[in-house]
Amino acid sequence: MHKQHKQHKQPHGHKHATTPQPPIEEGFNHVNRYFDKTHNTWAAKILPGEFYATCHGEMIATVLGSCISACIRDVTLGIGGMNHFMLPEQNAHSTKQWGSDSNSAATRYGNYAMEHLLNTLYGLGARKKNLEVKLFGGGQVLANMTDIGQRNILFVYDYLRQEGLSIKAADVGDIFSRKVLYFPDTGAVKVRRITSTRNDTIISRETGYMANITKHKDDSNDVELFD
Repeated sequence: MHKQHKQHKQPHGHKHATTPQPPIEEGFNHVNRYFDKTHNTWAAKILPGEFYATCHGEMIATVLGSCISACIRDVTLGIGGMNHFMLPEQNAHSTKQWGSDSNSAATRYGNYAMEHLLNTLYGLGARKKNLEVKLFGGGQVLANMTDIGQRNILFVYDYLRQEGLSIKAADVGDIFSRKVLYFPDTGAVKVRRITSTRNDTIISRETGYMANITKHKDDSNDVELFD
């Protein structure tokens, strides 16, 4: 009987790589990494609910609609990362102003999304006094949820204020999606505003993500609400 040899799966775009793929930090094996020919660099693409951090000269890419991405790095060490998150939908019958209850599921979820990235960066050696923060996303792109992008923006601004972290740059709000390319080692960011009405993939992805986090937000008092 002919014996088949199991082939080792290479990273996407490996045949175009001009440099070896940098090592990956613990906990990020699920993230899609590839070689970006346009920018001649290795990259990691994150989806809603994911984040990525690196100590190496990699690019981090994502596409945002109503979601927010915080791009944070240690300017001295070049250690940095990006998250991609959305708050659970607010209860339509709630009389509380969003964010007024520090124990709410939405606030806990947002806190977790930010703290998970920050704590990972600290674990890699980043120091709070050296952090640089840039924010993107929060567009009004989801039908019937016209204020979710704005709530995401208000949350992250308030969170960073309470943490004593200033915002170096931001491109948030409005009515379009964004493709974001972040280079943590230098702090450079490339943003392309997607003004075309053909945003079906982005909208479908974020609608599914919203449904998932809203479904699970009250299942437990545990703040780890990511799947």
